[in-house]
Amino acid sequence: MRSRDLPVPENGSQELLHPAGASDNKVVAPYPPDRFLATLPPARYPSSVLDTPAEYAIALTAAFCIGMSKAGFSGISLISVLLMANLYGAIPSTGITLPLLIVADLAVYPSFRKHGLWKPVWSLLPATLAGLGIGWLLVMVMKGHPQAAKPAIGGCILAMVALQALKAWKPVFFDRMAASRPFGTAAGAAGGITTMLANAAGPVIQLYLLSRRLPKMELLGIGARFFLLVNIIKLPISGSLNLITRATLIDNLKCLPGIFIGILVGKWLIERVSQRVFEWMVIGFALLAALRLIFS
Repeated sequence: MRSRDLPVPENGSQELLHPAGASDNKVVAPYPPDRFLATLPPARYPSSVLDTPAEYAIALTAAFCIGMSKAGFSGISLISVLLMANLYGAIPSTGITLPLLIVADLAVYPSFRKHGLWKPVWSLLPATLAGLGIGWLLVMVMKGHPQAAKPAIGGCILAMVALQALKAWKPVFFDRMAASRPFGTAAGAAGGITTMLANAAGPVIQLYLLSRRLPKMELLGIGARFFLLVNIIKLPISGSLNLITRATLIDNLKCLPGIFIGILVGKWLIERVSQRVFEWMVIGFALLAALRLIFS
């Protein structure tokens, strides 16, 4: 029996009793007595699950999508969210994915450093930190019902897609709204919530930056800065929830080839895709991912 299949009692430790007639003393296995993890179903414990070729292939595909998303196609990152959630569970998968995201962020940042500035990132950061706090609370509320996170994330992404439709329908009104402080605050908060719940803020932030009519490479440069900073901020949060363990880090190492191949393929494509096609791809990936999250 693998560690993820072991039953978890309410006190968060695995208690192995002596046979009948033996001492009443209990032998407690070295299982983390974390109250949060104790509420998760046994199959959701964030341990290694890459035991078969099929599971490893799914994880590599998810890592490839992460690499592609960091090269500029952020909407495709939602595919990795779905694949990792199916392998590890919705909430534990955030801890599995986070180190992969940081590796990808560090790998692409030098390429995008000459594009964009840090100023838009600092403008978004206060609202994003508030969103992280809200996301933390939602994780604690939904820890017994992890599937509830998917519709919440999908709803946030659908709202950003609707804004793009509004831009095409009422461009003057949209331009006035996009330049307002409340719009940026709402986008930053939505990004913080979705990244805390499922590492799924890529489409939200990229759609927001798209609404500011930024050139493609400047948009990617700002996004690279934003997610590198936010993912590093999230690292101690996931660690405190024990969602990152030695076993999950070993799985991360196994997935690194997919990350780097995805980045290389994404960079090759992004240089050959026009601004208009790029915008429609962002919207299309985001729409499909949002609907999949809501109705899955």
